Amino acid sequence: MLQMNFSGFVLEAGTDEAGRGCLAGPVVAAAVILPEDFHHELLNDSKQISEKKRNILRPFIEENATAYAVCFIDNEEVDELNVLQSSIVGMHRSLDKLKTQPEFIIIDGNKFKPYKEIPHETIVKGDAKFMSIAAASVLAKTYRDDFMEKIHKEFPEYNWKKNKGYPTKEHREAIRKFGATPYHRKSFRLLPEQLKIDFER
Repeated sequence: MLQMNFSGFVLEAGTDEAGRGCLAGPVVAAAVILPEDFHHELLNDSKQISEKKRNILRPFIEENATAYAVCFIDNEEVDELNVLQSSIVGMHRSLDKLKTQPEFIIIDGNKFKPYKEIPHETIVKGDAKFMSIAAASVLAKTYRDDFMEKIHKEFPEYNWKKNKGYPTKEHREAIRKFGATPYHRKSFRLLPEQLKIDFER
């Protein structure tokens, strides 16, 4: 059962990201402040619910949230920053974009850097414990999935529509066969045995 609030502050923002473990595409972060009366029976950690349910939840969250924002860190910036820093930077930028400044921030996971002077708490598996983090996880995941489906049309041989850039066997086979695209993360181990990959596509 998801809880509404951790801190007791009315303007508590939950933040989460999607795409950290992918070989291609952006890391996408989201921040959400929910009203105290927010409820939707489908809401849960985005990894625990189907794509269909996430797509029902997204417009409901966007219409009913006190404030929400989504931020993309593209694969080139992921390579520059590293993936953990990309997640934190993405969360900070999402918080920057909120139309209402939060009084407290709760973060999925155990790594974060202070944001302004606003108190915060990291919560392991927070997306399965608190509504605002679960809502942020749904937004981050759906926005990222939409992006991967869009770029799938450019490079259909990698089947990003299905694997969303994660290191599936099929995705790695495509990298081995066709090389890396401009959307691949060069700092990641794209192939297990580190075969030479052509980045000049």
